[in-house]
Amino acid sequence: MARKSQPRVVDRSTLPVEEITDHLRVYVDGVLQQDAQAYPPTLEHMRALEAQGHEAFVWLSLYEPSERHMMQIAEDFQIHELIAEDAVSAHQRPKVERYDSQLFMVVRSIIYRDQDTVKDARQIIESGEVQMLVGPNFIITIRHRTRLPGLESRLDDAEELATYGPMGIAWAMSDHLVDHYLRVVEVLSTEVDELEEEVFTPNNRIDIQTIYNLKREILEMRHAIDPLAPALRQLIASNEDMIGKQLRSYFRDVLDHEMQAKDLVASFDERLSALIDAGVAIISLQQNSDMRAISAYVGMAAVPTLIAGVYGMNFDNMPELHTEHGYFVVLAVMILVVLGLWITFKKMGWLEK
Repeated sequence: MARKSQPRVVDRSTLPVEEITDHLRVYVDGVLQQDAQAYPPTLEHMRALEAQGHEAFVWLSLYEPSERHMMQIAEDFQIHELIAEDAVSAHQRPKVERYDSQLFMVVRSIIYRDQDTVKDARQIIESGEVQMLVGPNFIITIRHRTRLPGLESRLDDAEELATYGPMGIAWAMSDHLVDHYLRVVEVLSTEVDELEEEVFTPNNRIDIQTIYNLKREILEMRHAIDPLAPALRQLIASNEDMIGKQLRSYFRDVLDHEMQAKDLVASFDERLSALIDAGVAIISLQQNSDMRAISAYVGMAAVPTLIAGVYGMNFDNMPELHTEHGYFVVLAVMILVVLGLWITFKKMGWLEK
């Protein structure tokens, strides 16, 4: 019997740049001229256009390049070596760093999945990373562990976007990611509202683990988006030579949306903390009520058990054993005592769970 061949694991570092490229575009005087062209000829074409006096820039979009890829790209685009080193790492906080005439931006992406659709609760919210290397005549965007649905159509519809140069693309990427934060926040708001209703509904059994899971994921989202606000402020305030007045206003709009998302996520975190405290208190009350009810029923059962134990000792000198109607009298006493205890406990509310 022939064995099934195992899938061959490809070493990404050995692939050419074209194999890890999402797209490669050339913009000339604010208009898209080329798309999906081979890597070296596109660079040569862009440089030829610059030599002719045109304002041209390249947008190269990559997916998880290796160190070898980045060394090649850094040489082709004359990228600062510190930027090239950072671009390979996929675990960076949102930030903006400037090296001479080049900027390096990191913006985290957020993906939300419904709790009912994931096996591992840690997959409810996943964060990826988008890095942007911006120079005078190029922008290189790098995706790590993330998709960017809807970005292509948005960029194609923005006719004036490329007139702002590479920073216009950087703004569009940042705005797209931050707008998605707000969409995730809307879903989380519904989730938190439903949990609040569940916790504060009378006589409702609470699954405290669901609240813990969502709080942990919201904390991950906070860690991913909170550092972006100071990074955007730094970008707007310290790079006027690279970002025009109109584009700075666009980035301020991104900052406003980021602050909205940040504040709402922080409020969700606080609300979930309050829900955990309330849930623990309610569970404790439910357990106390259950124990009280159990104790009441045990108390009712103890009385007939005690009477039966006394009359089951079988001593010879027990006059009650020879009573003609003793059996029925003892049963009646048991029933009356249990009934009396039940009425008493019922009035006291001890039998309510």
